[in-house]
Amino acid sequence: MRGLYPSNFLRSELLKTVKHPEISYRKFCGDDNDYKGHKENSPYIGMDNKQNRAFIGLSLQRKQMISHVQMCQFRAGLTFTQLVNLTVYILYHLKERGILDDGFVHCVDSSELPIDRQQLLAKLTIKGKKIRIYDDIDCDCGKRRKKRDKSVYVVGYRMHTLTAINPKTGHSIPLISLLAPANHHDSLFLAPLVRLGKAIGLDLKLITADEAYHDKDGSFFKESGVHLVKPPSSKVSLPANVDAGTLQVKFDNLCDIPMKYIGIEEQGHEFKCDAKSGQCHRFELCPKFRHIAFDNGCFQRILYGSEAVSKALDIRKNGERPFNLLKKREGLDQVRVRSQHAIVARTTFTTMATLLLELAGTRRTKKKKQTQMKLSLAA
Repeated sequence: MRGLYPSNFLRSELLKTVKHPEISYRKFCGDDNDYKGHKENSPYIGMDNKQNRAFIGLSLQRKQMISHVQMCQFRAGLTFTQLVNLTVYILYHLKERGILDDGFVHCVDSSELPIDRQQLLAKLTIKGKKIRIYDDIDCDCGKRRKKRDKSVYVVGYRMHTLTAINPKTGHSIPLISLLAPANHHDSLFLAPLVRLGKAIGLDLKLITADEAYHDKDGSFFKESGVHLVKPPSSKVSLPANVDAGTLQVKFDNLCDIPMKYIGIEEQGHEFKCDAKSGQCHRFELCPKFRHIAFDNGCFQRILYGSEAVSKALDIRKNGERPFNLLKKREGLDQVRVRSQHAIVARTTFTTMATLLLELAGTRRTKKKKQTQMKLSLAA
């Protein structure tokens, strides 16, 4: 009879992610013979840890163990389709509980996953481009966000995550992620991540993101049907005859009357002259219409500056919170695996653990009751 099933290895990965993310796989799957006489240092799935063994599904009577080699083979044998199906299984239960039915706004953001043990094996120049080859061939060197205590550059990967944010409470839940080398630009993964989200059944209508993700020509909306709201890029200048403070549009430099916004055309925004008869001396000669093409600045598909856009951009800040949970609480800050495929599997297990904790409602901060201090008799 088969002693171990894939469910046992999956439970082992979830247990390590939730309770012991800081230790290595070798220590997690230790041998009881190495800890004779030291029960306090026994392996985390050893015979003395009955609670962990019961969760994994190991026998409490027989000395049945899982080695770190077996867990490595389990991770290596999982395909990307299987990893997506595992995540969808957990998301289905969240949907059944009604957790995702509160009018969530979706957000896309990224975070670095540094690999500290990487060594630079070679540095080549091919056709004017510098190419670095590291110990892990899939990872690469890229720029990270400005942080006080860390370098500007990071060697490793970048995780792009689709997050659901409750606009009423600001509570955010990570849904699904894609992984890429750190030197790839964020904008390349907006469309694939949205396509993956829609393929697994997520109702995506509006996504808020930072400046790195953009839809400068409206092609993202045509392909996906999803609106993108992001801050205007500082590198894009305003079109001619547009007020920088109020974003009011005028026909030309001789016009003093702001134009009225009509709506969206196929390739941009349409504005109409709002002057009344006799108010402008060029009323009969002026075309009275102006077209402004989509850009990566203030004239995105959804015009920047409205109250709805401001609220969506404020909500976007909550999209960074799941990364703190995935990294600090579930231990993704220290990956402890090698190769891109293994890190993709590790990222999936971490997301599943976060969703399971959300489903169980545990690890939430309890409100402390305010107790009044009793004064002593002497006082």
